[in-house]
Amino acid sequence: MNDGGIATIDSITAGLGRAVGWLTLSMVLATVVVVVMRYGFDAGWLWLQESITWMHAFVFMLGAAWALRSGDHVRVDIVYKRLSPRGQAAVDLVGTLLLLMPLCGYLLWQSWPYVMQSLQAGENSREAGGMRAIWMLKAVIPLAATMLILQGVSEATRAWRRLRAPGA
Repeated sequence: MNDGGIATIDSITAGLGRAVGWLTLSMVLATVVVVVMRYGFDAGWLWLQESITWMHAFVFMLGAAWALRSGDHVRVDIVYKRLSPRGQAAVDLVGTLLLLMPLCGYLLWQSWPYVMQSLQAGENSREAGGMRAIWMLKAVIPLAATMLILQGVSEATRAWRRLRAPGA
């Protein structure tokens, strides 16, 4: 992959990461409204409560690619930090190819029928007054897997280049 492709993937990931980052503020504000409505006015909207769960899901699932790009993902740093830059690149490449890509491929493969079944059934919240179109929430699963695959390609390419660099 060329530098333009890597930059494009990184840019998309960064944009998505910043966008879902704003959802954390929205979650806080929605939670405040729910609490004030419930305890201050003995009222509430179920759809608003459910929207907090939706936003939480979006933040974690769509923020995963940004965490990968930023190096904030889970890694066994006890070993990784002690490795040379070349060793770190090897761990990044092997981890991406043998762990991340198969897992995301499986997630994509398994989640697509799940989303389509929800869409075809016109699935809505089980609660009266809850969120509609549950398929949109479920559609975030294959989207997250796709974003992780794309960012994984970018990270693997970078790791491969570090391994091949002279004097690495």
